[in-house]
Amino acid sequence: MSARPPIRRRLLAEFLGSAFLAALVIGSGIAAQTLSPGDVGLQLFENAAATAAGLFAIILMFGPVSGGHFNPVVSLADASFQGISWRDAWAYIPAQVSGCVVGAITANVMFELAAISISTHHRASPAHFLSEIIATGGLLLVIFSLARTRRSYMAPAAVGAYIGAAYFFTSSTSFANPAVTIARTLSDTFAGIAPESVPGFIAFQLVGALVAVGAIHALYRDATQVAVDVVVPHEAVQMEDGS
Repeated sequence: MSARPPIRRRLLAEFLGSAFLAALVIGSGIAAQTLSPGDVGLQLFENAAATAAGLFAIILMFGPVSGGHFNPVVSLADASFQGISWRDAWAYIPAQVSGCVVGAITANVMFELAAISISTHHRASPAHFLSEIIATGGLLLVIFSLARTRRSYMAPAAVGAYIGAAYFFTSSTSFANPAVTIARTLSDTFAGIAPESVPGFIAFQLVGALVAVGAIHALYRDATQVAVDVVVPHEAVQMEDGS
């Protein structure tokens, strides 16, 4: 297999993809709140549909460069499976968090709101925390079951479909991403989360990740170790600097 793109290109892809993801989640939440005032069910449907479709497109845009993680738990899980190095995983995380923060601010500004407004939407409850275990664990199971069975080309559609569904079957509306969770504190809108709820959400997202890693090892112990290279294999993309 050809070498991966240089780390700076992969970090740029993770930053941009994470920014688009946060802007998508928060922006569609603001739009839903504006278009369907007083109808929370319809707001959630609009938010979920936009997120599912947009996530599909974002992975297609940036997946060939970085693997399309946009999520610290995905990067850490990939490193645990030796798909990427631990050094790269830890480098991805600041790019993902900073990208999500920029995306959240951008979403606010696009809708003529204050660039930063700290959310007052409290979500911390045992039901929410259980939901984050299930949402995060299921997301990783989708991604790594496809990677282990060499079906990563299906990941954009599968990830989008899973997240869209998880908006409805989890009481937390499936954050499943520490970077997005942090960014959503910066928008006091439909998609926001109060800062006090964030530590619990992230803790239980990590628990969900550990459960998923154990399940993948048990279910696919004989499968080949492969990186999360969504959309197309890296060798299908010209990797040299200046390409």
